[in-house]
Amino acid sequence: MKITLIVVGKIDKRYIIDGFAEYEKRLSHYCKFEVKVIPDVKNSKTMTSAIQMQKEGELILAAIRSSVEVILLDEKGSEYTSVDFARFIEKKTVLGLKEITFVIGGPYGFSPDVKSKATAMVSLSQMTFSHQIVRLVFMEQLYRAMTIIKGEPYHHE
Repeated sequence: MKITLIVVGKIDKRYIIDGFAEYEKRLSHYCKFEVKVIPDVKNSKTMTSAIQMQKEGELILAAIRSSVEVILLDEKGSEYTSVDFARFIEKKTVLGLKEITFVIGGPYGFSPDVKSKATAMVSLSQMTFSHQIVRLVFMEQLYRAMTIIKGEPYHHE
């Protein structure tokens, strides 16, 4: 299976870059993994949040391949335990999906057009995290899910 992660904006904190790279390397043992970075919208300080969300949405939609399952990481999404998240991904594999695309949106969330493209929304927590921290938390949970699926000892019950 291939997993793609679409994100808005670059990471500028070294510790997040290093952590992300570590989990990206670990994931390579379990699946094909690709990150697509959507550039920050220019002149966002002079735009309304709705216009910024729409412009980010257009860029996100342009980065999504047409035949993939799209899952948004959103605070209003379904919450899972780590084991349940692993089963969620495993079920997608059993159903024969070749690729899943996860999307982390910008600071104002997702446009209606992006939401209509998604098949599911997943929340990593009821807490709010910066978009950079969410990337690292997601990568750790994705890696954890892969080790759970494979029955490896990384996750402890």
